[in-house]
Amino acid sequence: MLTLAFDSSSKTTSVALLKDEHIIYDVLINVALNHSEVLMPAIDQACIRTGIKIDEIDLFACTLGPGSFTGLRIGASTLKGFMLATGKPAVGISSLAALALNTGVSSKIICSVMDAGRGQVYVANFHYKDNRILMQIGEDQVLNPLEIRQDKDKEVIFVGDGAVKYSDVIRGNQSAAVVFPHQQYIRASSVGVLAIEKYKRNELLDAQTFVPLYLRSADALVKKPLFNN
Repeated sequence: MLTLAFDSSSKTTSVALLKDEHIIYDVLINVALNHSEVLMPAIDQACIRTGIKIDEIDLFACTLGPGSFTGLRIGASTLKGFMLATGKPAVGISSLAALALNTGVSSKIICSVMDAGRGQVYVANFHYKDNRILMQIGEDQVLNPLEIRQDKDKEVIFVGDGAVKYSDVIRGNQSAAVVFPHQQYIRASSVGVLAIEKYKRNELLDAQTFVPLYLRSADALVKKPLFNN
């Protein structure tokens, strides 16, 4: 089975191709361009480099949030386009779950922290079961970094650009390990790994009804005037 996975939920863009559960292509792009300028060329390049055509893909996968409003819309619309054009199945993946895979398998609690802007972060906790299946603990949240709290009796690894950006705050509130900066971004290969698991459970998307997960109201709000005339 060939899986095309991609992520545009934050400031980076990532594209990966997997054959069965083996990663055959994985690229992370961090440039000052809009996702609309980067994502499709990156997918085209992935196909060229591997010699794989879009109509040969068996499964499509994309992060559906939380994350950048514009990035999520671009990712979701791209995914819908592939589904409708090819008739192939697709899976939506949590951005925070994909981020959690950056730490590798661990007995510790994994806390994914994405920078949400406005001085906030998107946060979710995960742990690995004995069979190495990643499981989420609780719900996704949008918080002020000062509000991040963990059980003091449990060891926690923090991962993500939010964890790196607010590492001093996080370490000041609890005993914690924050992963290195080069591990802070979502890899599309992680999206693909999680997608294959969901595909096996038949957790597929409906092209007509699925929507991104935003967690909060849109950033593009009309500012109120400071003074009334």
